[in-house]
Amino acid sequence: MAVRLKQAGLDDIVLLERAGDVGGTWRDNDYPGAACDVPSHLYSFSFAPNPDWSRSFSPQPEIWDYLRRVAKDYDVVRHIRFGHDVEEARWEPGHGWWRVRTSGGTVTAQFLVSGCGPLADPAYPAIPGLDTFRGSVFHSATWDHGRDLAGRRVAVVGTGASAIQFIPEIQPAVSGMRVFQRTPPWVIPRHDRDITAVERRLYNAVPLLQRLARTCIYWGRETYVLGFAKNLRLLGIVEKLALANLRRGVTDPDLRRKLVPDYTIGCKRILMSNDYYPALDAPNVDVVTEPIAAIEPDAVVTRDGARHEVDTLIFGTGFQVTDSPISHRIRDAEGVLLADRWRRGTDMQAHRGTTVAGYPNLFVLAGPNTGLGHTSQLFMLEAQIGYTMAALRYAHDHGVERLEPRADAQEAYTRWVQDKMRGTVWVAGGCDSWYLNDQGRNTTLWPGFTWDYRLRTSRFDPAGYRLRPAPGPARTLPAGRGRAPARRRIGAAVSGTSAPEAGRG
Repeated sequence: MAVRLKQAGLDDIVLLERAGDVGGTWRDNDYPGAACDVPSHLYSFSFAPNPDWSRSFSPQPEIWDYLRRVAKDYDVVRHIRFGHDVEEARWEPGHGWWRVRTSGGTVTAQFLVSGCGPLADPAYPAIPGLDTFRGSVFHSATWDHGRDLAGRRVAVVGTGASAIQFIPEIQPAVSGMRVFQRTPPWVIPRHDRDITAVERRLYNAVPLLQRLARTCIYWGRETYVLGFAKNLRLLGIVEKLALANLRRGVTDPDLRRKLVPDYTIGCKRILMSNDYYPALDAPNVDVVTEPIAAIEPDAVVTRDGARHEVDTLIFGTGFQVTDSPISHRIRDAEGVLLADRWRRGTDMQAHRGTTVAGYPNLFVLAGPNTGLGHTSQLFMLEAQIGYTMAALRYAHDHGVERLEPRADAQEAYTRWVQDKMRGTVWVAGGCDSWYLNDQGRNTTLWPGFTWDYRLRTSRFDPAGYRLRPAPGPARTLPAGRGRAPARRRIGAAVSGTSAPEAGRG
């Protein structure tokens, strides 16, 4: 977002970052084996290709290095205030700006962009007795690297995208592992490989070749939507692939039965791994499907009364997704929290997934129904950024000081999205996933092709907005570099943790 603002000649930008470095989820999620499950050439900014990716699916350190390099190369770092955790952002109609209170001070801005993403704060299950456990307890998103797991008796709670990456990494070192599985995931092979030195030289010498590779990966990923949202019977082919992966990785027939999902593939996120099943099949690992009843000082107790003695608890239980953490810190002019507005029978909703009725001059990146289950989240983010830039350009060129989506336009858009969601695997696949809210509605994912979303956000739609003109004549925003009028301050781009999650695209 900051890069695009600067390229448009808008330099009065403040980015608020609660941590001490850039990188978001790829800074925070540094557990063993952390990597992306979207191919590297697609999981990168379109304006900043990296010809030097080492693998087809990049590991966490490499992605983090890439993000830091982009921030430096595009002169973004000087706009960042590190250590500024946003405590409250409130619209002040008398001034026509947002007042943002942070742990490091207060800033005001005419426009506020939330770049926090929904996968920011770890989620822990409410288990009786958890606070009595005497051993080490941590979440995959806050990995305790000071804890040597060699010879330890480890309990892993959860079998999602992060767990299937770190379990194979730590399994050889621990003396015993209990994996507490609530719902088994569908796991397909991970076709990962080294990108050769010859390929990297070619990508550096002929950038068009890398763009061609990116384009092919993009359209290949888009074909997944045919099964997810158009014809669920096509998913049977992918189920067979996943079952074959299970047969190759697990020799114990009883364990195999525990690991076969009872829902349509794609209903939850499809995971990719070549070593997860063999790790579960190892002699020092047990998969426990009985629900956890309580935690004792030295054991996990399941509902059948069995005590599983352990000295380390690792939670791979995901994030607070359908209750966006940043929404508990953004208030309208009357002081109503965005989280409360979304709870009052409206679900999480935003016009074009980006702007919210009642909250002027606010743009939410990775907003409601902009998540993906099949391809790179960065594609959607760049579409949202393009829409945000179009709105800012319209406001400047037409002398508009305040823009806010009309409630009826937002509701009509949300109804259209939910109508498209009907019949997709995400609502008809027979599972309870983190995509769904407590009413069973999918407020997380985009229900179709990503090119369709990009088309729908390619232009700003002023008819769907309440617009308040600014005093004085309108001016034209420069098409390239240059200064925008100083009275229009663009910021702050609020960043807690970035939208994509480690192990997810």
